[in-house]
Amino acid sequence: MKGKFFLYILVSIPVIWSMESININKIFKQNRVLQARIVYFLLGISLIYLVTNFFWDLFTSVKIV
Repeated sequence: MKGKFFLYILVSIPVIWSMESININKIFKQNRVLQARIVYFLLGISLIYLVTNFFWDLFTSVKIV
């Protein structure tokens, strides 16, 4: 479980860095700051979860002979 925790931390950095490129001002209506922040937060959490589990499954399913 420690390995997956460190993988979460490692994956969080590039996911947060890459999410900075999203221009959320064009996606949401004006004066909807709270809703935009909540969607942005949930999108970040879900991307971190998906990428971490992808790498975890990839590393644990590889069988070294």
